[in-house]
Amino acid sequence: MNKKIKTDAVDHLFEAILTLKNPEECYSFFEDVCTVNELLSLSQRYEVARMLREKKTYLEIAEETGASTATISRVNRSLNYGNDGYDMVINRLKEQQN
Repeated sequence: MNKKIKTDAVDHLFEAILTLKNPEECYSFFEDVCTVNELLSLSQRYEVARMLREKKTYLEIAEETGASTATISRVNRSLNYGNDGYDMVINRLKEQQN
């Protein structure tokens, strides 16, 4: 974990997020907290991660998501060398769908 982001304020934000119960509550909260572009960027990065794990090519991902190759590379680096956060969520969602 990056010690630079481990602060009381970030802890409080995560605690607030963990109280959200459904997608409608998420929309309400995140529309207040984030700009439209920030939220779209977050969702785009998650889609890129999901597609990389599905073995899609950079070209396929760029065409489907509109993400730049730089964004795709950054997400790929996180998947390969990060804290496994993307994989944790992707795997949990797959388990829920089965």
